[in-house]
Amino acid sequence: MKSGSLSQHINNHPFASIGLGVSCITIFALLLTGLLDILTGEHTTTIRYALWGGFAGFAMTTVGAIPGYFLKSLPQKIEDSLLGLAAGMMLSASSFSLILPGLQAAETMTGNALLGALTVVAGMAIGVMLMVGMDEFTPHEHTHTGTYGPETRRLSRIWLFVLAIALHNIPEGMAIGVSFAQGDLQVGVPLTSAIAMQDIPEGLAVVMALRSVGYGRLKSVIIASMTGLLEPLGAVMGITLSSGLAIAYPVGLGLAAGAMIFVVSNEVIPETHRNGNQRFATIGLVIGFALMMTLDTGCISSFNGYSVVSRLSLPPPNTPLEN
Repeated sequence: MKSGSLSQHINNHPFASIGLGVSCITIFALLLTGLLDILTGEHTTTIRYALWGGFAGFAMTTVGAIPGYFLKSLPQKIEDSLLGLAAGMMLSASSFSLILPGLQAAETMTGNALLGALTVVAGMAIGVMLMVGMDEFTPHEHTHTGTYGPETRRLSRIWLFVLAIALHNIPEGMAIGVSFAQGDLQVGVPLTSAIAMQDIPEGLAVVMALRSVGYGRLKSVIIASMTGLLEPLGAVMGITLSSGLAIAYPVGLGLAAGAMIFVVSNEVIPETHRNGNQRFATIGLVIGFALMMTLDTGCISSFNGYSVVSRLSLPPPNTPLEN
């Protein structure tokens, strides 16, 4: 159990404090430039896409939470397998729907593959620093490992649970928003589909966790459902920070990917391995990764005539095609 005063927490975690400060300043600057650009009214369509994507995540969280009203308990093996499935889908979405389009966009802007990769890596670093800082400085509670962050004694247990879930849903919403920043449905739709689909088992897992510590079934379902509203909020943040400077788009894609990968590695996978069900959780992860990879490269991305692979081989805009 890790708690204490805010000042003591800052002294105990200097690197996380610095990382959180750097990431917040960078994100705030991107948000300002994006907000100025959005106020011109040129991004009405992309904002609408992002909001629809965010509310899709909320809707699927609710769909996943509803069965928890009727179930007295969920076998731990099934819960860990479902969370592994969600983790695999998030990892696949980070790779195919965030990092690969980010590399393509950054290479086109910089004219150099290495500089393009470094641009996306910089975004990933910002995302990781943000999540490390949020994990250290957001008071929250996990079912099996206790409370984390400063001033945890001042908050009720239910708020600690809600804040723990927020650490998952806000970066997911940001990823949805960033993916629609250029109005490219071939980036946004697969990613939104992956996040919405993995929100179903995640919503059910949240309800069962709340019920396991004594919350009523209706209250648990409502809390789990309402946490899904953080995804539209994150989507607005994501599309705003990536709609200003041109380079903000690949940086934003990298940021969202880094944040999601951090959540999967730091939170979801350890949770699924804590109860001795790591084999089932790993199989679920592989299935989720393969399902999302197929969804991205073979189904949704092809609705406009080409897949992720062909998207990466396209020439820069305004470049005439050779006969």
